[in-house]
Amino acid sequence: MMQPTIPFTFTLFGATGDLSMRKILPALFVAHREGKLHQDGRIICVAKQDFSQEDYLAWVSKSAIPYVKSGVDEAHWQGFLARITYLPLDLLDRPGYQVLADALAASKAVSVFYLATSPALFEPICANLAASGIDLSQARLVLEKPLGHDLLSSRAINDAVARVFAEDQIYRIDHYLGKEAVQNLLALRFANSLFEPLWRRESVAHVQLTIAEQLGVEGRGEFYDATGAMRDMVQNHLLQLLCMVAMEPPTSLDADAVRDEKLRVLRALKPFSAEDMELKAVRGQYVAGAVDDKSVAAYRQEPGVGAESQTETFVALHAEINNWRWAGVPFFLRTGKRLAQRTAEIVITFRPIPHAILPMPGGLAGGSSNRLVIRLQPDESIQLHCLAKQPGDGMTVQPVALDLAFDQAFKQRRAEAYERLLLDAIRGNLSLFVRRDEQEAAWRWVEPLLRHWQASSSPPKPYMAGSWGPTASFAMMARAGAQWPEDR
Repeated sequence: MMQPTIPFTFTLFGATGDLSMRKILPALFVAHREGKLHQDGRIICVAKQDFSQEDYLAWVSKSAIPYVKSGVDEAHWQGFLARITYLPLDLLDRPGYQVLADALAASKAVSVFYLATSPALFEPICANLAASGIDLSQARLVLEKPLGHDLLSSRAINDAVARVFAEDQIYRIDHYLGKEAVQNLLALRFANSLFEPLWRRESVAHVQLTIAEQLGVEGRGEFYDATGAMRDMVQNHLLQLLCMVAMEPPTSLDADAVRDEKLRVLRALKPFSAEDMELKAVRGQYVAGAVDDKSVAAYRQEPGVGAESQTETFVALHAEINNWRWAGVPFFLRTGKRLAQRTAEIVITFRPIPHAILPMPGGLAGGSSNRLVIRLQPDESIQLHCLAKQPGDGMTVQPVALDLAFDQAFKQRRAEAYERLLLDAIRGNLSLFVRRDEQEAAWRWVEPLLRHWQASSSPPKPYMAGSWGPTASFAMMARAGAQWPEDR
């Protein structure tokens, strides 16, 4: 069992916000309940609302408990609340930070600052922390996405933060990297001799990465209309997953060793040519339809969304990596809102056998039945799909799946993504956080497409809510001789 953290003070800015209640405080509670937090660990919750300590704790109990998936018992919950101190503070009011400075001065514990706020507040918060006299030399700063709207704004935010914190103090969080199935992907590749010889262009036909959501913009129409699926999901989550699949074996699990290899993948991504932008990139926007048999409005009818909005709610890309391991192997990336199912998965499809001596099941002629499927949500699993003989006379083969059921092999509870990442931040482990040069390389790759779409007179392709996206996405796959899983 993992040892409890060192003593710490975790200061949560934006402590009344949705993210704090849905993810951060529930994750810290579970870590507390499981004995992973040091007994001398405390949480300072900072927000502008003028709550008393009692009112804030009542608000946390009402708002955060529903998001603790494993349930809450009263004794552990009260013990967790005892760690929390609420500090009302206008985040732009520099003199007000003196109260926070006084609260931190009495402690020798490591300081972790989590900015669950708008990125527009990152610079003033950091500047006010520095001006308040707080010792920041050993502090850790956790930043939530989005970090900027493009490469230029991302650099501006990072430059502002870097004036106060060194790069090795900055933890840019991407919760997909904390998912158990992503961790098992690394174990599968680098702890076994079985897969690594096959993890290359000679054996892999193509790779698919999908993050599909059934939800719409959920009251965030104004934010999402200025962001879109490319910035919200592709530039960060999907490209990070691509790096985890495609990177070379690092020399160790040291943070910079891992992140160096991810950076090499991002730098090897083939830029989109003008022709590629038309044939290998699809953007879509959902129109009215039905999700789970319930009628839903079109994107342009969502509150906060412009009536003539050209913002994409769906993106599908045919990417390529120009290096010796992956040259010629298509990487298909897809994400969208109001799709048929909520799912996130990585599918590695291996090349078909060179000569079939057994009759192939229908639909596999010339294709491959061998796939490794790493599912990240709604449940986490890894399956290896292959062919096996059907019982009875003859040699009829049928597809089967070997299910690597980690919940059966390992009986202990699996940590949620935010729980793992928050503990890593407290412990000072940067391996699963994004480095600045990674982030900038990702922006450099997606920016030409964003500029092309902005200048284009062609609107996003419409797709019905509850479907799997625009038909152009399926046509893109067909041109490459591939299919999305639901089209197989």
